[in-house]
Amino acid sequence: MQRCLDLAQHALGDTYPNPLVGSVIVYQNQIIGEGWHQKSGEPHAEVNAIASVADKTLLPKSTLYVNLEPCAHFGKTPPCTQIIKDYQIPRVKIGSIDPNPKVAGKGVQLLESWGCQVTHGILKKEADFLNRRFFTFHQKKRPYLILKWAQTADRFIAPSRSVKKKSSVFWITTTQSRQKVHRWRSEEYAILVGVQTVIDDNPQLTTRDWKGTDPLRLVLDPNLRMPKNTSLYKDNTTSYFFHQHSKIPSHEVHRYISLEPFNLKSLLDFCYKEEIQSIIVEGGQKTLQGFIDQNLWDEARVFRSEKKLNNGISAPIFNEEATRTEFINGDQLSFYFN
Repeated sequence: MQRCLDLAQHALGDTYPNPLVGSVIVYQNQIIGEGWHQKSGEPHAEVNAIASVADKTLLPKSTLYVNLEPCAHFGKTPPCTQIIKDYQIPRVKIGSIDPNPKVAGKGVQLLESWGCQVTHGILKKEADFLNRRFFTFHQKKRPYLILKWAQTADRFIAPSRSVKKKSSVFWITTTQSRQKVHRWRSEEYAILVGVQTVIDDNPQLTTRDWKGTDPLRLVLDPNLRMPKNTSLYKDNTTSYFFHQHSKIPSHEVHRYISLEPFNLKSLLDFCYKEEIQSIIVEGGQKTLQGFIDQNLWDEARVFRSEKKLNNGISAPIFNEEATRTEFINGDQLSFYFN
């Protein structure tokens, strides 16, 4: 099962809205096939694992391992329960039961109705954690929320706007830490900031320092203050701008979404309907504090630098205990889980 989890991890950021799934086929204590779900619309992990088995006559005497319950419905691909039946695989061992109402135990029931011996709950904690975005989306009806910020040793996240040089960015962390952030961006469906961050920093919000897919860009812009000369507005990649005006501006590339009322709940309800499964929030102090104060976060990743500013924009008030801490070329990185 651990091998299933390791295989599934390869596709982090590439399978939305589908979960991360790996599968292994074992015959007489030897792995004879393995695979993982690589992209939405492409074959699922079980199908890839079965396809990789050189001698298919061994399948009726083998055991299939998979970290998430095999699907039992037709989507973009046929149900995996059917191919397991077609190849007469007699035993299936599962990590997590699928929280998606389209599956949610139906896969296990179908397999058992065909005489397959099913065991589930193997490395369940680890399997649930791997697919925490998928589970949060289906169970809480909102995206999985990751807060990320960097602060100086004296707890500032940016210089004061009065002393900051125009169009310049004050980097708190090292290049290595920023590369890690770009990797994180490639793993999430969307990235969110407030409009003031765009005005102050003119960010690109891309994965330019890491090979991966750019996240969908979301901007909280209640009063439509987005400058027309910013990178986000001028490039040809769609961004979503959330505002509170009744008249919705039109744009050939970007989407303008009026939230009624304009609050985080309305935002997350919209994201759920759009199947936006995860968001990394990289906004300024006001945006981050809003998520913290309403307890709308699942994970926080906080960099602490050795640099000092003496004054500036204060870091969010966040009195949580870190789950783990690591160091990156002088930067301290702490992880928190809610």
